[in-house]
Amino acid sequence: MFDPAEKDFLEELLITPSPTGFESAGQKVWKGYVEQFADEVQADAYGSAMAKLNTSFDVITVMIEAHCDEIGMIVQHITDKGFIYINKLGGSDSTIARAKKVNIHTKDGIVSGVTGNTAIHLQDKKNGGGKEPAWKDIYVDIGASSKEEALKMVQVGDPITYADEHDYLSENILTGRALDNRIGGFIIAQVLKKLNEQRKDLAVNVVALNSVQEEVGGYGARMMSYRLDPDMALVTDVTHATDTPGINNKEHGLVKLGEGPAIQHGGANHPKIVEFVEKVAEEKEIDIQHEATSVRTGTDTDSIFYQKTGIPSALISLPLRYMHSPVETASVNDVESLITLMTDAILSLEPDQTFHVLK
Repeated sequence: MFDPAEKDFLEELLITPSPTGFESAGQKVWKGYVEQFADEVQADAYGSAMAKLNTSFDVITVMIEAHCDEIGMIVQHITDKGFIYINKLGGSDSTIARAKKVNIHTKDGIVSGVTGNTAIHLQDKKNGGGKEPAWKDIYVDIGASSKEEALKMVQVGDPITYADEHDYLSENILTGRALDNRIGGFIIAQVLKKLNEQRKDLAVNVVALNSVQEEVGGYGARMMSYRLDPDMALVTDVTHATDTPGINNKEHGLVKLGEGPAIQHGGANHPKIVEFVEKVAEEKEIDIQHEATSVRTGTDTDSIFYQKTGIPSALISLPLRYMHSPVETASVNDVESLITLMTDAILSLEPDQTFHVLK
């Protein structure tokens, strides 16, 4: 289990809203934490933040990366009666959007609201009542009685997040909104912290990158990895734990909660780095799972690996149940194993190590 300071940092990350395109509040939390032990901390114009550990100019640089943004919604239209129609930010799921408490993040602070849901007694079943809603049909009630009153509280373009926060179902099972992928930001910060504590054994330069706008295309990682131009990258994001009822494992594979991080094979994943990480896991007796990538990983790895002349990259994923919902669920043991695996992999790197598929 994490020590009190680590747990406080994780919980502050999780409760600080960072909807995609509006990540600055969460990034300030992340930067404030890593500034305690990093040699250098910077951010680019759009808010992607990086922290460096420098050992030498004559050794390779490995980048560890996660994204900081979460899915959400955005104010799109305000009716004459003060109801707010919304649209999604990133891969938000309209099927779970009704009857929820939400926070609208305005320039003056948070405005509370609820997404409307017609009572089951009043639904017109013959004309689509109770069916999956489209985003154009979902609205927020903030208690305003007119457009003029609503505009004093919110404006078009204000981002929205669910009001749900985090909880522990047991000592080892964490649940909440936005584990995807603030838990990744926590992981790379802990890896950087551990590497700083073991700096005498560290033979390479390290840069930790917490990127914006992954949920809408991986743009933050694309900009910053082009700028940083590392020699290799280890990326972490969440992946689907497919061990719950109703999931076809023949179609989606089998990844279990609590049985270790998942190594992805194929796509953007460089086979020699994958092999290297597997070897470290075996030597250090860290349990891992395996996933196959068909075309894309669906993560920032896809935005990183092809920059400039190519950045050999690999994805190490955290199993997550109920992704893109307010009740995302992860195993603390898996988080700790991923931190250990990434740390040990970097400590195993040689100063001049290279990864080429034909060598």
